[in-house]
Amino acid sequence: MIDRRTLLGLFAGAAILVAGGASAGSRVAFDPVAFDEAVAAGGPVLIDVYAPWCTTCRAQSAVLDDLFARPAFSGFQVFVIDYDSQKDLMRAFGVQQRSTLIAFSGGMEVGRVVGDTRAASIEALLAGAI
Repeated sequence: MIDRRTLLGLFAGAAILVAGGASAGSRVAFDPVAFDEAVAAGGPVLIDVYAPWCTTCRAQSAVLDDLFARPAFSGFQVFVIDYDSQKDLMRAFGVQQRSTLIAFSGGMEVGRVVGDTRAASIEALLAGAI
């Protein structure tokens, strides 16, 4: 039997995939091949460790939506790691908690924020990757 949290995570992941598509700044479920290709291409990439029940994650998403609407940040590819069901990926990226954002540029990690919902902090993280 699937517990409530896992079920919510699956629904959130499906919603992200349906809403996301491949446009810049859209969120897609983490796929290792697509992530590796995006990082190898050298453009700005963001990992968003997200839980649908997390109020901090939702606040970060609202800030990200506002920032990705700006032309300066429209080139980002965003990969979402589900906090509830993808613990192996969290370990691989050294993530210990939800609401973690990790920015990559030029094939390397250039910064991360954890639990920070301030627009200025998230904007600085993204700016460091372009």
